[in-house]
Amino acid sequence: MEEVLVYGAGERCASCVNLPSSEETAEWLKAALDRKYPERNIAVRYVDVHSKLSGNEAAFAAKVIDEDLFYPVVVIRNQIVSEGNPELKDLYAVLEDHSATA
Repeated sequence: MEEVLVYGAGERCASCVNLPSSEETAEWLKAALDRKYPERNIAVRYVDVHSKLSGNEAAFAAKVIDEDLFYPVVVIRNQIVSEGNPELKDLYAVLEDHSATA
C-alpha cells in the first residue's frame, strides 16, 4: 500500500486564507487519487504538525515548523512532493515513478 501524508495545521497562514485547509486538501487528494488510480490502494492521511507524534511523522512535523514550510506539505516515501497548494500532476508523477520501480 502506498501512503500519502498531508502535513498541516488547523490554523491557516495569512497568504493561505483563500485556499482549502490542509484537512480539506487531504480529502480532495484522496478523491482525486481514487479516481485516477482505482486499482491501487493509496491511503491519504492528514497529520497535524501540532499534535503528539513520534518517529518519522514527528521529524517531518518538526521540519515543517522549523523551516516555515507552507501548509499543506505532501510527503510520499519520506520525500516532500509539494509545499503549499499541491498540483496533481506533480503527485501523479511521483506515484507513477514509484509504481514503475516497485
